[in-house]
Amino acid sequence: MAPQTSETLTAERILEATEEVLRRHGPAKATVVDVARALGVSHGSVYRHFRTKAALREAVTKRWLDFTSQILSAITADEGRPPEARLRDWLTALFEAKRRKAGGDPELFATYMVLTADSGTAVGDHLADLTGQLTSIIEAGVAAGAFATADPAASARAVFHATGRFHDPGYFEVWERPGVEDDFTAVVDLLLRGLRASAQAAPIPPCTARSPASAGSASGPSSPSG
Repeated sequence: MAPQTSETLTAERILEATEEVLRRHGPAKATVVDVARALGVSHGSVYRHFRTKAALREAVTKRWLDFTSQILSAITADEGRPPEARLRDWLTALFEAKRRKAGGDPELFATYMVLTADSGTAVGDHLADLTGQLTSIIEAGVAAGAFATADPAASARAVFHATGRFHDPGYFEVWERPGVEDDFTAVVDLLLRGLRASAQAAPIPPCTARSPASAGSASGPSSPSG
C-alpha cells in the first residue's frame, strides 16, 4: 500500500484499516502499529485521530453497530407504510443484518463479539437507539389506532427482548438452522397480535343493575358455573 500523508489520513480510513487488521490478526494480537503499517503511516498519525488503542477499538465497534442502526432508521422513518408493516420490516431487517454479518464474515463477526463485550458506551448507546426506534414505530401505531398500549417505550423493550433469539449475537449458531425463519415469523405474528388485540377488542358494555330476583338467584358476585 502506498504511503499516505497525515493530511489524507482520515478517521474513516483508519477504521477501515483497523477492520482489516482485526480480521487478519484477531482482537488479542492486533495493535495500533499493525494498523499504521497497513496504512503506510506512523503509529503517531493514528494516535492523532484516536488517542488510545481502547478509543480506536471503541470507534470501530461503534462503526459496526451504526451500520445496522442506519438501515433500521430508514424503516422507522418511512411514514408511507403502516406502523404494523414497519414493525415487521424493522424486526426482519435486524434479523437479516445480524445473520449476514455472522455468515458472511465469520472471522470479523467473532472479533466483534469480543469487542462489543469490552466496549465502553457503544453497545449501551446502540441498544438505546434501537429501542428508541421501536418506540417511535409503536407510538405511530397507537396514534393510527393500530396498536394499543399505555406505555409504548415499555412495549418496545418487551418486543426487543422477546425477539432476542433472532438478533442477540449469542444465538448466532441457531440462525442457520432449518425452520428458523418460521420460528421468527411465528414470534413476530404473536407480538403483533398482542399489540393490536386491545386496539381491536370489542367495547365492553356497561354493567346494568340486576333485579332483586335475579340477584338473589346468583351464587355470588361472579358465578362461573351459573
